[in-house]
Amino acid sequence: MGILNTNNFRKEIKQTDSICPICNLVIPANIYKEDGKVYITKTCPEHGNVTDLYWGDYEEYVRVQEFENLGVKLENPRTQVQRGCPYDCGICPEHKSHTVLVLIDITNRCNLKCPICFTNAGVAGYLYEPSKDQIREMMVNVRSNKPVPPTAIQLTGGEPTVRDDLPELIEMAVELGFAHTQVSSNGIKMAESAEYCRILKKAGLSTVYLQFDGITPEPFIRLRGLDLLEVKIRAISNLREAGFMSIVLVPVLIRGLNDDQVGDIIRFAIDNKECIRGVNFQPVSMSGRINKEERESMRITIPDLIRLTEEQIGGLIKREDWYPISAVVPFCKFLSNVKNEKFVDLSPHQNCGMGTYLYIDGEKVTPLSDHIDIEGLLDSINASNSQMEKGKTVLARVTAILGILKKVKFRQLYNFISTLIYKSDYHSLDRLHHKMILISSMHFMDPYNFDLERVKRCVVHYAIPDGRIIPFCTMNNIHRREIEKKFAKPINLDE
Repeated sequence: MGILNTNNFRKEIKQTDSICPICNLVIPANIYKEDGKVYITKTCPEHGNVTDLYWGDYEEYVRVQEFENLGVKLENPRTQVQRGCPYDCGICPEHKSHTVLVLIDITNRCNLKCPICFTNAGVAGYLYEPSKDQIREMMVNVRSNKPVPPTAIQLTGGEPTVRDDLPELIEMAVELGFAHTQVSSNGIKMAESAEYCRILKKAGLSTVYLQFDGITPEPFIRLRGLDLLEVKIRAISNLREAGFMSIVLVPVLIRGLNDDQVGDIIRFAIDNKECIRGVNFQPVSMSGRINKEERESMRITIPDLIRLTEEQIGGLIKREDWYPISAVVPFCKFLSNVKNEKFVDLSPHQNCGMGTYLYIDGEKVTPLSDHIDIEGLLDSINASNSQMEKGKTVLARVTAILGILKKVKFRQLYNFISTLIYKSDYHSLDRLHHKMILISSMHFMDPYNFDLERVKRCVVHYAIPDGRIIPFCTMNNIHRREIEKKFAKPINLDE
């Protein structure tokens, strides 16, 4: 008699709400397991059923649920609950996390015409480019968030470097209290001039989020319309020459296009470890109407990336080395307890993103988990938080700190972490970060795999000119076109 494989049977996991990919109507959705994977299914009364892959590995799905950590809500939401999530974004009182990273679209102009892009000015048919005064108002607005003002901002687009006043906008962000400034870029202008890179560095730019889809020409040709590999390499060289030690490579990951280059991209980061601080893989989000067969041919999820990484990097990074971003919430709370003031909570939904660190010691690069008992550390932190929240005494804090440091096996790393704990400031965190390479993934949702539970936990928020603050996935799936048209200007076709 054969063995019955119950893994192939359908098992209901939970109910949630989603949206119809065609009309954006909020509809009930079921998340279920089948064939060892997790799917989401929903039915619109007008447009019928849609089923899509939600999470590519059920066992990994179960594991990450253990790291669910709720953060601190925003005490001063900007909108009221009227139509319900996701229509009241602004942020409304139903949102469960505060802003961690602020995004501001400073233009929808671009110096590329990527086949996959639908937001640039040429395709959209209008110009969206807030004035310097409007951008300042947006920055001031998000910095007024309570109880935790965000300290990280990313200027994005479009292509931010097409704005001549980009250095002034970076200076303004620093002046208004953002400790960490980022610009997302295709790197073309940076590749043209090391002097331009030096201007950005002098203005106070911390990190460049560099679009980087592979280590061969084909992914760039397919995704961007031309071979940009040498442009990326020149951009990295110029940024390094200008003093940037914090470049993050950002590959859009598509099944069958560049999923065979995951390991090579990570190796490229390791080879350039003096200036590359991370690789943030972004599994492709689908836009517009696309049939099930096309979605399935391109769809890739975070567990797929984890498997590909282990296979392609020779086991250097293993499946168990990856953790949801929300796993660090106890450490954020610990720093808050030590300082008696609120520290930013990295508390997105546990299915939104995962990551792992590689630790750099000279020429040697090893997983952080080789030097820290991660599970034991998290247990110690949770116990320490409980101890401090009860006592709040100096002795309680010192005892808690010593308990945590016992979990760190490597002396040099011990010194970095102890400094971070005792100072509990951005610069100490930044110093530790510069000894590591972050390998991570954020899987932003599209209308097919949209889950309102995830939306309500989003920590990456757009600031917009009318004073609202909008979660990433609702901005790009629901609100973007309406907001941009509200503040749009006609395009000058002669420019």
